[in-house]
Amino acid sequence: MPSLGPSFGRKGVMTVDAQRVAGLRNKRIILGSQSFARKQIMTELGQEHGFSYEVRTADIDEKAIRDPSPEMLVRLLARAKREAIIAKMQAAGEPMQGLLITCDQVVVHEERILEKPGSVDEAHEYIDGYGRSPASTVGAVLATDLCSGRSAEDVETSYIHFRPIPEDVRSRLIEEGEVFYCAGGLMIEHPLVEPHIERMDGTQCSVMGLPKHLVLRLLLEAAGL
Repeated sequence: MPSLGPSFGRKGVMTVDAQRVAGLRNKRIILGSQSFARKQIMTELGQEHGFSYEVRTADIDEKAIRDPSPEMLVRLLARAKREAIIAKMQAAGEPMQGLLITCDQVVVHEERILEKPGSVDEAHEYIDGYGRSPASTVGAVLATDLCSGRSAEDVETSYIHFRPIPEDVRSRLIEEGEVFYCAGGLMIEHPLVEPHIERMDGTQCSVMGLPKHLVLRLLLEAAGL
């Protein structure tokens, strides 16, 4: 039976079937996200495996889509983003060719689903809470072949354990403003935050919203490679 895509060796290093991944190099790949972190991760993935990508944005009202299950919520949002991007491409007369990646992520903390902070007070509340108990990121990735309609999706959860984050650090993060564009105001890659991370159960790219191994596997599945 052929490999289903990326797998992990004994040390957790991602291994892939190079011949299958090479098939992505002549594909049009579209990342449906305006997130700086996701674009950075996607650029790294493309450099590692020799493919390029372009960006489209969905611009949907995420608050209009609700579900009590974080896993289902992120799936629904990733699907809604796909439909919105396809509609925009069709309206612009673009050819329905290529592989479209859409994704969404929420943070779950103390049994609450946290999305992007809506105010300064909410951002303080979210970030302060991470020092009390671990936070988890729940992220969905959906890959769709625009020509055939074939799609593949999955959800990944990671856990982050923090030491208490001082008020002055929270205030500086909030003043910079980037926390308002991140689920739960969570920015593990920020130099102010890194010293307060005790450990992570999961990969950094997963916590940042775009797990490389998952993207690669789903692209291969959607492309039929």
